[in-house]
Amino acid sequence: MNTQINPAYEKLHQTALKAPSSSGVYMWRNHEGTVIYVGKAKNLKNRLSSYFSAGQHIKTRLLVSNAENIEYITTSNEYEAFLLENNLIKKYNPHYNIQLKDGKSYPSLKITNEDFPRFYKTRLIKKDGSLYFGPYPDAGALDTFIDSLYKLYPVRHCRTFKKRTAPCMYYHIGRCKAPCCNKISREAYNEFIEEIKALLEGKGDETVNKLQTKMKEAAGNLEFEKAARIRDSLKALAILQNQNIVEDFESGDRDYIAHWREGELVSFTVLKIRGGKLLGRDNFQAESLDEDDELVEEFAREYYTDNTNLPPEIYISGRHETSFLKFWINKNLNSKSRIIQIQIEQNVQEADRKHRAALDMAQENAKEDIIRRLRERGDIPAMEELRELLDLPRLPVRIEGFDIAHIGGKFPVASLISFYNGNPDKKNYRYFRLRTTNGVIDDFASMREATSRRYSRLINEGKPLPDLLLIDGGIGQVNAVDGILKALGADIPIAGLAKRDEEIWRPHTSRPICLPKRSDGLRLLQRVRDETHRFATSRNQNLRTKENVVSIFASLPHVGPKREVLLIKEFTTLENLALADADTVAALLKIKTPEAEEILEKAKELADERKKSKETKQLILNSRLKKAAAGPDGKTSEDGSSESVSYAKRLAMEALDLPAVAEE
Repeated sequence: MNTQINPAYEKLHQTALKAPSSSGVYMWRNHEGTVIYVGKAKNLKNRLSSYFSAGQHIKTRLLVSNAENIEYITTSNEYEAFLLENNLIKKYNPHYNIQLKDGKSYPSLKITNEDFPRFYKTRLIKKDGSLYFGPYPDAGALDTFIDSLYKLYPVRHCRTFKKRTAPCMYYHIGRCKAPCCNKISREAYNEFIEEIKALLEGKGDETVNKLQTKMKEAAGNLEFEKAARIRDSLKALAILQNQNIVEDFESGDRDYIAHWREGELVSFTVLKIRGGKLLGRDNFQAESLDEDDELVEEFAREYYTDNTNLPPEIYISGRHETSFLKFWINKNLNSKSRIIQIQIEQNVQEADRKHRAALDMAQENAKEDIIRRLRERGDIPAMEELRELLDLPRLPVRIEGFDIAHIGGKFPVASLISFYNGNPDKKNYRYFRLRTTNGVIDDFASMREATSRRYSRLINEGKPLPDLLLIDGGIGQVNAVDGILKALGADIPIAGLAKRDEEIWRPHTSRPICLPKRSDGLRLLQRVRDETHRFATSRNQNLRTKENVVSIFASLPHVGPKREVLLIKEFTTLENLALADADTVAALLKIKTPEAEEILEKAKELADERKKSKETKQLILNSRLKKAAAGPDGKTSEDGSSESVSYAKRLAMEALDLPAVAEE
């Protein structure tokens, strides 16, 4: 494509590259602001980036050449994206969608309002007292599910219900209870309908279990076609039970308001439901020093300036202050609109789950807007504030952060994350499998090892050092790492952020620096600290998962996969098994006593080896820590945290000899 045709090409490309990897809907607008294309995506970043790859169709090239900007709305799942795309296409009738869409609505499942109801697929919603479930973007899954329901439940198939003297064929093949011939009472018949309702509302565990049992029975009887049909029904049900808040059958209008903030930056998102459909999303950007619980009230007073655009219901999260807002809307705007607060997820009532999901969707879009704002401007105010308050020699453009994660001393991992210009720079993330503290809880020693290995490598390779090093911890961790950096000759400013009171500690100081809650500098340090914690924890969990894939029980004699599961469930640890008696193990595994004795003998041997290994590691660690606490003259420093030069150099040499997997 000749990018000269469209001056905004590079801007569009960068928007695509920086889009989130979540599902959602995107809109291309031309220079007049008109929506010229609406699309959906399972992964917004991948989909939008594909428009700028080589070899695109001529229609795609024309779309990009006529576009001025791209907007997108994130959704909770792909099915919400399907529905939202459909609504927006009908609203905007975009030029480049005209040849691709037929304008149909997605189908729903209808349960009729009759004494003996029937159910079927429909695209027409009537206010006739019937129950509707959906809409469902996957019409094929809906057909499969309805077919399975008719095979599972003996309910009527006829379109019109009328009394008969003789039942039809469906009764004789066991597919209907013939209510038309009074062969089943209304109460008994409607028990089937209630089960189906529960299934569609996600409450039908008993029915799901019934289907699973029938599938297993069919497979056991070699009725593989029947088992496959039931399997497909369960898959279809799983698809249909994906909840969406993009479209429902409550025809009333309502707004959902949520926000996200970083320091003084605040973004608000309003989801506008009209006629039961999500027809738009408005994003608004602001700067505010108000408390979180006051922000939505402040925004709503500015957003609703008269009663012409006020919906009957406005939904917000339960933590916000609303008393003045309710008075202002009712009295000043002469409106009867209701402000409805929905509690946070763990306290939300069943009837409010849909509204909670909508508020979460609005908040996610506000968060994405904040991320874009920070990325576009860089976090210059925060960096400037940190340079002044921490007395740094230069602007902390490159900040590196460390954190330690372990479970009872096992699988110790140090995470290193990097922020550049106030934003995560994920290509420079690293992790370290710690060697000196495996099995022992000692965050000071862990920090010493991780920072020594990191910065000895940078120094030896002649690579630039960061402008600021952030440690997740207080004065003890900061002084420990400062000793290592001085021993290495690494001139890196260092600070620690203590979780309890969010205090900032500099090396060898008696008092912390306390920044205001809304400080840009504090917010940036919190983002770095939280990201290091997330990265360390996720890596630690991965290591635990890998180790647990092959259990030590599997190495015991006479123990296969099934017996391994029994041993884990009964004893949990190898040490517990080693203390058991042969008769107990024999009875559990249904084996002979001599075989059980062989298992126990091997278990005791392995348990002894593990115990000796831990004791050896502890002795080595104690020796290192004793030397580390002493200065060059063999005496402990006044603050008890100095590092001997020889110890730091030795750690550095060990780091250079470690395999590459230690830092990736």
